[in-house]
Amino acid sequence: MDKYECTVCGYIYDPEVGDPEHGIEPGTSFENLPPNWVCPICGAPKDQFVKKE
Repeated sequence: MDKYECTVCGYIYDPEVGDPEHGIEPGTSFENLPPNWVCPICGAPKDQFVKKE
C-alpha cells in the first residue's frame, strides 16, 4: 500500500499504521479513508495529499 504526504505540513499517512487516534485501523489504504478524514496534524483535507514515490 502506498504512503501519502500532506503538502501543507509534511505529515506522512502510512497505511501500515493507520490513524488510530482518529479511528482509522492499521491496514486502511489512503483510498479507503472516509471522505471527511483530515490530516491529524494540520487539518488539511485528503485532496491536499500526494502519493509518496
